[in-house]
Amino acid sequence: MNFSKIIFPLALLLSISFFSACNDDDVIDPPEELITTLNYTLTPDGGGTAVTLSFQDTDGDGGNAPIITGGTLVANTNYTGSVEVLNESEDPAEDITEEVAEEDEEHQFFYSSDISGLSFSYDDTDADGNPVGIKTMLSTGDAGSGNISVVLRHEPNKSGSGVSDGDITNAGGETDIEVTIPVTIQ
Repeated sequence: MNFSKIIFPLALLLSISFFSACNDDDVIDPPEELITTLNYTLTPDGGGTAVTLSFQDTDGDGGNAPIITGGTLVANTNYTGSVEVLNESEDPAEDITEEVAEEDEEHQFFYSSDISGLSFSYDDTDADGNPVGIKTMLSTGDAGSGNISVVLRHEPNKSGSGVSDGDITNAGGETDIEVTIPVTIQ
């Protein structure tokens, strides 16, 4: 029996199988960043004490409940807002805000509230002129209480209806973090 007639076709078949198995479909996307902490700092225009609203869940989807710290805002006041997202499961903590800023065309924060008279506007944009939401302006109305919700979306449709005004309804994309924080206005 002539083994070269058998070995050569077998080697060729194995080579073709190996190289066809190594294609782009086999590439695994890296996992999403873990966000354990969100801090939303609001500083009154004209000076005064800043208020930091926060959500912290250092064990992620683990068994411990998140720590949510609300705050009190002054009625009929304008605030400059700045949001920070961190992965505090690492030491030192990883500042995910930097990644969001670098990939600003692929991210957008959305803000909403059930408090009457409270409104948000964006104070930053990406290279295409679309909102990002790391920097915001917030205006309070009369006294009241309720919640502020902050959502970070990855790859939203920034040209969707109302999205540039902060309407998450048509944004699409994937939610990286969504938090609701209690707020009182006095």
